[in-house]
Amino acid sequence: MTATTRTRRLAKHAALVAFGLLLLYPLIWMLSSSFKPTELIFSDSSLWPREFTLSNYTDGWNALRIPFSTFFWNSFVVAIGSIVGNLVACSLAAYAFARLNFTLRRMWFAIMLATIMLPQHVVLIPQYILFSELNWIDTFLPLVVPKFLATDAFFIFLMVQFIRTLPRELDDAAKIDGCGWWGIYWRVIMPLTMPALATTAIFTFIWTWNDFLSPLIYLSTPENYTVPLALRAFMDAEGESSWGPLFAMSILSLGPIFGFFLAAQKYLVRGVATTGLK
Repeated sequence: MTATTRTRRLAKHAALVAFGLLLLYPLIWMLSSSFKPTELIFSDSSLWPREFTLSNYTDGWNALRIPFSTFFWNSFVVAIGSIVGNLVACSLAAYAFARLNFTLRRMWFAIMLATIMLPQHVVLIPQYILFSELNWIDTFLPLVVPKFLATDAFFIFLMVQFIRTLPRELDDAAKIDGCGWWGIYWRVIMPLTMPALATTAIFTFIWTWNDFLSPLIYLSTPENYTVPLALRAFMDAEGESSWGPLFAMSILSLGPIFGFFLAAQKYLVRGVATTGLK
């Protein structure tokens, strides 16, 4: 390796590190501000607090008359329900599109892909009317039940692409052993699609945990709020906010996302690579 090549690599890595720090600065600033007294958050621009306090975390945990653990629990219930729904329903739909021959399969697959381009706001009012007729408003059902109906076309497409990479000889061998379509799905396809399933679970968890619009539309009782709605509740009607407790609870709300992502990162990379979504 020549000196010029080494210098170029060093400069490239230095630029990447600088760019990474630039992207992380808002998060680092919020973490630092969560340990500052509220009156010093905007007057003290340093990343290291001159006055260190943990009161923002204790005050923020009980600032809304309801312990913040309630909002964490609500978000976990919605997120876990959504993950289970997407894994079951989307894998079944993907298996049908990738392996089964049925009438107008290509047309239905094209329609399914077209729904990816359909904005959520287009179906928001019809969905609200439907859920209102079912008396599901102010419950978690509108947030979870649709996931069991394979409504996330992106994950169906991702799994279809993954299943198509599996050799059909495995299906033929399973048929010789006496497996039907359901046996092939459960005993052959599902174990081999673990990377795609993990990718689906990670994205579902992150998107559901961060979702603000859907809980805002369907949930009205504070006891049913998810974490994003609870963070919004720190802002009063005049736009004033308890910034210290807000930043402290925001930092805590990022913990499950980071933990879930790190735990399944290996499967995420493998799933994205093998489905060609780079």
